[in-house]
Amino acid sequence: MSNCNVPTPHISARKGDFAQTVIMPGDPQRAEFIAKTYLTDAKLVNNVRGICGYTGFYKGKRVSVMASGMGQPSMGIYSYELFNFYDVERIIRVGTCGSIDKELHARDIILAMGACTNGNFAAQYRLPGTFCPIADFDLLKKAAMECERLKLKFKVGNVLSSDTFYDDSASALEWAKMNVLGVEMESAALYCNALRANKKALCICTVSDSFIYPEENTTAEERMSAFTNMMEVALEIA
Repeated sequence: MSNCNVPTPHISARKGDFAQTVIMPGDPQRAEFIAKTYLTDAKLVNNVRGICGYTGFYKGKRVSVMASGMGQPSMGIYSYELFNFYDVERIIRVGTCGSIDKELHARDIILAMGACTNGNFAAQYRLPGTFCPIADFDLLKKAAMECERLKLKFKVGNVLSSDTFYDDSASALEWAKMNVLGVEMESAALYCNALRANKKALCICTVSDSFIYPEENTTAEERMSAFTNMMEVALEIA
């Protein structure tokens, strides 16, 4: 592990500013929305590069929320620093994804049990094979139970963490033959960092658009503030 003092080059918070559980959307505006909608006594603890981070209380439990930005490199930086320098024990990603599963529609939820990837984030570990980044089972089980309690439509399975949003090969649907449910851009790096640091992570994604039903695609405004079901699931299990 690298040695680093806090504040870090990317996070201006001090030791103790973050709770042990961090809810992590990609979008800084979604982080602000979660903090101001659900947390009491929310305090801004980071705003370096506009990456909003807040700590407050949800039903009496101390919880933080901070954005990750887009892509595995960005998630890799923020989750690494939170796990290794700020003593965070759990990160729950609340993001959006594109569905490649015919049973999933816009606003349905995916709980990412594993994260396939076309990226090379895990190459840094110099393993003699292909590493499989997976979620923490306890968080996954609790999230599934909470989705059932709230009667939400959800599926548990693999997602693809893609390094390319505009993919010249248009290969995303190829992953569907292996029952991969959706495409996003951050979970594999989050899971790698959590497992390397012996911490816990889970990705909860709302389907924002579909490769199969493009007429259902949602707007940027909806992605920022209307996907509240996954936010509430994450906060309840925090």
